[in-house]
Amino acid sequence: MIILKTQEEIELIREACEITSSCYELVEQAIKPGISTFEIDQLVHEHIISQGATPGFLNYGEPPFPSSACISINEEVVHGIPKKDRFLKEGDIVSVDLGAEYKGYHGDSARTYLVGEVRSTWQKLVRVAEEAFWQGMRQVKKGNRLGDIGHAVQTYTEKHGFGVIRELTGHGIGADLHEDPNLLNYGKKGRGVRLEVGMVMCLEPMITEGDHSVILANDQWTILTRDKKAAAHYENTFAITENGVEILTLTVEERKKYANEITELKATKW
Repeated sequence: MIILKTQEEIELIREACEITSSCYELVEQAIKPGISTFEIDQLVHEHIISQGATPGFLNYGEPPFPSSACISINEEVVHGIPKKDRFLKEGDIVSVDLGAEYKGYHGDSARTYLVGEVRSTWQKLVRVAEEAFWQGMRQVKKGNRLGDIGHAVQTYTEKHGFGVIRELTGHGIGADLHEDPNLLNYGKKGRGVRLEVGMVMCLEPMITEGDHSVILANDQWTILTRDKKAAAHYENTFAITENGVEILTLTVEERKKYANEITELKATKW
């Protein structure tokens, strides 16, 4: 069941999202060769707690996720478990997926970072994941359906020679971290649930250097590409309101970078 949010609920989600996005200022500064994924997770955990919030991922699911951030390197797509003995190396790409719960509502987002000098194909992979997100967001307008978003993400990604993962999707969000509907990164135009005011969702392209097939690691959380080629992940929480579409988890720098796109979305009346 899709739970449409009131303006008051969207305000509460916005607060959770602001805490979520503020984590990335710390993460971006910390990303460098030699740092452990455990250290990055500790930065995220301590910052969220300092804001009076709760890490949305900690102890989530079954088995309970043991950390505050999912940190996934190279062929790890999502849900990588931070470890004290797992260190970033020059040339890696690393995705950091995190969320905060505040006053009973959630924010959720993900970014993929370059660690030092990274091969050109991986640089492109990371860039296309982010660009595919914006291609999908351009389809968030009155009269469109979920399939229009997924189709835009898939078309753009595959045009650049990359794969789109099928088993993992975006989702609704609110009082629960994961709510209906599933927001696929592939699909057909004109198919699926019609978009409407009050929907709050996470769009999160997860794309691969090679084949889109994935496998589950023995830890029962980490998802890896079956062919061991690299993957990238980019996610934001967004809300559809009567006053337009708002992306809630952008960092300060991203708001500057995507000022034109943000203005265009805000001008999308419903």
